[in-house]
Amino acid sequence: MSLKTFVMVGTTTIALTLLCVISVGARNAPQAFDAAKTYKGKCVACHGPKADKKFDAAKSDDEHVQIILKGKKLAKPPHMPGYESKGINAEQAKALLDYMKSLRQ
Repeated sequence: MSLKTFVMVGTTTIALTLLCVISVGARNAPQAFDAAKTYKGKCVACHGPKADKKFDAAKSDDEHVQIILKGKKLAKPPHMPGYESKGINAEQAKALLDYMKSLRQ
């Protein structure tokens, strides 16, 4: 194999490897949290399209965030599940709460 061929094969191999690494990184990048999509997928069935069911407006934002994260056992089912164990963090719970409050207006 000539030096020129060796360099071309090596360069092509490096380029393809980098392309694969970049591609995998892009596919595994965390997605931005979409409160509206999350609400529609996980919350609307119990809380309704206007977030007017099973929502105590008298509670503070911090209390609501903790309920979203930890869940709450109600007097009768269905109980509010905790979403922290399902990957929701406090910042996302707050965004979800803000979205719910915007539906109530």
